[in-house]
Amino acid sequence: MKVVPYDRLPKSDLIVDCVYESGADGQLAGEPISKLLPGSGNMGGFRVSGRGNSKNWVVLFTTGEDRDWPDSLDLNTGKFIYFGDNKTPGHELHDTRAGGNKVLRHAFAKLHDDGSRRLDVSPFFIFKKHSTKNGSRSVQFKGLAIPGFPGLSATEDLVAVWKSTDGQRFQNYRSTFTILDVPVVSRAWIADLAAGNANTSNAPKAWQDWVATGTYRPLVAEPTTVIRSVEQQIPDTSLKASILECVWMHFQAAPIAFEAFAARVYQMTDARVIIDEITRGTIDGGRDAIGRYLLGLPDDPVYAEFSLEAKCYRPPINGLTPNTIGVTEVSRLISRIRHRQFGVLVTTSLVARQAYEEVREDRHPILFISGRDVAEILISNGFNTVERVAALLASEFQV
Repeated sequence: MKVVPYDRLPKSDLIVDCVYESGADGQLAGEPISKLLPGSGNMGGFRVSGRGNSKNWVVLFTTGEDRDWPDSLDLNTGKFIYFGDNKTPGHELHDTRAGGNKVLRHAFAKLHDDGSRRLDVSPFFIFKKHSTKNGSRSVQFKGLAIPGFPGLSATEDLVAVWKSTDGQRFQNYRSTFTILDVPVVSRAWIADLAAGNANTSNAPKAWQDWVATGTYRPLVAEPTTVIRSVEQQIPDTSLKASILECVWMHFQAAPIAFEAFAARVYQMTDARVIIDEITRGTIDGGRDAIGRYLLGLPDDPVYAEFSLEAKCYRPPINGLTPNTIGVTEVSRLISRIRHRQFGVLVTTSLVARQAYEEVREDRHPILFISGRDVAEILISNGFNTVERVAALLASEFQV
């Protein structure tokens, strides 16, 4: 990927997925965003330029490491989920030091106010932490974003969610943005924005179209390969590794009990997943669970049936060699799914490359949930510590 050194930041365009290096000394003064977008500040998740409600721009910065508030970007759709800045109890939803939740409220209110113009909505620049050997505070530009997403209503794109800490309840925003199909934000437009004028000839075409018509043009990036590597299937942080180890150790001596948990994990991925039955281990016929996926409207449902196979195999953690899912296990599931059905394979380990390749090349409708996926699904559903996962397992999945 392209990396822009620290001394070139003030003159650099913003290029999607380009990395912008911080100062080599690691000091706050060498933070790169304030050099790329002067006036943005160098701390916090929300960094704004301009006074009052009319901001020149808003920077949304994420580390991607907050286990309680997991910001996420779906590269396949351009949907970006970002959580607000009321992350501790004791404050009203909008009573935050940086005022980030007020910024979100204003932007989404303008989006849905029929009497106002979309031009009044500030552009949002998305950055993610991306340390390099030359700069620990380096960042990666993820794109130009606008509030809302195609198909989401005013009651869905900005939602106040409840959390609790030590018995104290509080609210924070979960906001949904669209990353626009803008590969490069020019230095010329940044200068226009700094002068308070977003609607110029330097503005990106996708931005101009949205302002004029409200048409979203998301940056959709289809993967060049559908075969995930070993690295993509195993935990990439110590927290994920610890959570996966907790799951595996719990079911290691009684892998049949893992079947109900695997079904629950898949159900956590989408509210439209319906588990109809956890089959008994001795008579499952190659299926550990069966269910349906809702495709139609609630009052006129259409379902796609699925079979789920669960494999509590040794994951590659703590230096252990994993037991991988091979061709035999995958073939067994393929043989059990009928016409117009699909299969789901959930494992604490990973799928071997040969098995992965055969499924994808032959276009079998099989969904793989590997060890890393299990950990990430649990984290995104609030089971974001080993203690919380252990409590879930002890209370609902006794072995």
